[in-house]
Amino acid sequence: MVVESELNTGVLLFLPYRALENRVFAALAEAGFDDFTPAQARVMQRIGPQGTRLTELAEQAQVTKQTAGFLVDQLEKAGYVRRVPDPTDKRARLVCLAEKARAAKDVADAVVAEVEKEWEEHLGKRRMKQLREALTLLREVTDPWA
Repeated sequence: MVVESELNTGVLLFLPYRALENRVFAALAEAGFDDFTPAQARVMQRIGPQGTRLTELAEQAQVTKQTAGFLVDQLEKAGYVRRVPDPTDKRARLVCLAEKARAAKDVADAVVAEVEKEWEEHLGKRRMKQLREALTLLREVTDPWA
């Protein structure tokens, strides 16, 4: 067995994230949203409220444009996203969330809130606040789209 002090910070960040993600996907499947993958979800999470161009989605999801296009094609066939003309550039198209994606997001958001409440009960309010503050600061140097 690995002692906690032997785990690097990346693993320590990943383990709770994976537990959260597993709970979200279980709840989504139970609610009938069992037709998309974590890779598709990562692309979907980066779609802005007014839509996002495919090249930006690829960049933000850190995948190739071809991979992002493939994932968006799958999401579009499943009814989670739609492509619409970009009002600022007639040649470009935006990927927008469809109603099905918004309904799935409501389920996911409820699970995230439940898990964060459990984490706060385990850590205490002060530590949970400190954790969020520290992770927000790390985002400044790890997420170029923040």
